[in-house]
Amino acid sequence: MKFVVKESDTPAFPTGIVHHVYSTFALIRDAEWTTRQFVLDMKEADEEGIGTMVSAVHHSPALVGEEVSITGRIKSISHHEIICEYEVKVGKRLIASGETGQKILKRKKFEQLFSSLKDNAR
Repeated sequence: MKFVVKESDTPAFPTGIVHHVYSTFALIRDAEWTTRQFVLDMKEADEEGIGTMVSAVHHSPALVGEEVSITGRIKSISHHEIICEYEVKVGKRLIASGETGQKILKRKKFEQLFSSLKDNAR
């Protein structure tokens, strides 16, 4: 995945923008989307993926206007869980690295899980 860091990708909170670099939030969002491509290729029509974990280690900032590339690789597949590694770079400069995890489950299993959570919240 390649794109240019936009102002909307910076860390903005109710107190304002912290700095004009690629935020951790945006980085995780984009890393998850990159590694989700494996899930989309592997799942069946009656299945869906759900995140199980995510990690990020910052190595260098990416400034607004810089082109970022994210590369994902499958690290392991165990039962229904896919663990991926990713690297985020600007040119050859490493911006961040980490892992994501997703489980592929039948959609009916999701519906049961979410329904039971709603029932328990009442």
